[in-house]
Amino acid sequence: MVRGIEHLAIFSSDTAKLKDWYIKTFDFKQVYDNGKGTYFLKAQDGFILEFVMGSAGEIPKDHTIIGLRHIAISVALDDFENMVEKLKAVNIDVVSEATISDKGVGTFFFRDPDGNVLHLISRKAPL
Repeated sequence: MVRGIEHLAIFSSDTAKLKDWYIKTFDFKQVYDNGKGTYFLKAQDGFILEFVMGSAGEIPKDHTIIGLRHIAISVALDDFENMVEKLKAVNIDVVSEATISDKGVGTFFFRDPDGNVLHLISRKAPL
């Protein structure tokens, strides 16, 4: 029986630098280091990101191309605007400006240092 999704992998030419950015920015905890550039970071809700050494390649500029295109990072609704400001203060690349819908859902699309699209999201109640 399938229990769920354990982790998602991000390939990078500098996994140490990228995982350090995720730790500093989102307070993720490192839970694995193979000593060869592969790291696992765990978010506060238990979701795990793996950082793996990869070769250089072009990241799609259009975040709507078919395939995996973003990772949604959940924040509390009352912390959404503070997190957006924190991200903008470290000069991230903004994909689309932050908005809060009539239903109270906050969304903000931006890129991590490697160009991967992240989606900051806050909801009054989880899906």
